[in-house]
Amino acid sequence: MRAATPARDTVEQPAPAALSRLLDRIGGHRGGGAGSTTARELTLRHRLLLGLSAALTLALFLSYEGVHGDADPLRTDSAPAVLAIDTAHFALTNADDEAKSRTPSIDEMQTQISVASQSLAAAAADVVGGASGRQTLNTVTGLIAGYTGNVYKALGEPDGSPLRRAYLHYARSMLRDKDTGILPRLETLQKRQLAMVNSQTRFGWSLWLGWSVALLLVLTLAAALLETQVFLRRRFHRRYSRPLLAAGALLGGGTVTLVLFTLWTHQGMADTRHRLPGGHGSDIPEVGRQVADHLANTGFRAAAAVWILIGGIVLMALTDSVLRRHLNDYRFVPR
Repeated sequence: MRAATPARDTVEQPAPAALSRLLDRIGGHRGGGAGSTTARELTLRHRLLLGLSAALTLALFLSYEGVHGDADPLRTDSAPAVLAIDTAHFALTNADDEAKSRTPSIDEMQTQISVASQSLAAAAADVVGGASGRQTLNTVTGLIAGYTGNVYKALGEPDGSPLRRAYLHYARSMLRDKDTGILPRLETLQKRQLAMVNSQTRFGWSLWLGWSVALLLVLTLAAALLETQVFLRRRFHRRYSRPLLAAGALLGGGTVTLVLFTLWTHQGMADTRHRLPGGHGSDIPEVGRQVADHLANTGFRAAAAVWILIGGIVLMALTDSVLRRHLNDYRFVPR
């Protein structure tokens, strides 16, 4: 096939040797013949830019989702569940301290039991630990009812009576037994929940690899856009290509925005992980406010993932438009 070269393509300047060899390999070209190489070089650059744009869009989307996809579940489920379990544990401990005091207050005990029950209901709504977590919470809720009943029976007996001591001993065993007690069950569940939080907030090797590949593709595509701009300027004597400049601005601005969003979200998730371990006691409300601040706007930033796909389509459209316009000037006819 021989290309009919447009009149304005008056000077054929060969591409640099290294780039020509690279483009030959991409296009499967094994030898040069007589005639214009412009159409072939345009075609290969067209394929290269579209391929790099598609690969970058996929890599950025997967890497971005790998970080931001866990931010919303952490904010709405995992972190509130940790705080709810902490609250229940703290309230039950206070109730037990009140029950064994010299002058126990039934009203105070009822308040603490009510706080614990409401906290466990909130934790169950957040699907803590899946089916096993819900089963543990159901068991604990039943045990709390038994614990409360024994405490009330004890308080109904005279102070110092053997029956009162027996009821209190049985209630405390239900609460603190290392194998079947309420508090040890909650502590075990809390450890599983914190392990889930650690998993959601960890920036593991797969994310490092994904972002490394994505940033490498950004640099490669930027270099390809620049080389294509130089090629078009040299071959067609046009100083600038606006679509290529727009593609470069979209690439640079989009990458910087996504990297900043990811850094902010990951930092907030890391701060949440460091602040959440149990045993906060009376500081639980303050911890909850701090966690809410750390995870603020993560939902908005996570929603930006769809713009990666839209940006990738726009990027491919821009590069396609500038090269296809020149490709359409070439018509291939049989020898």
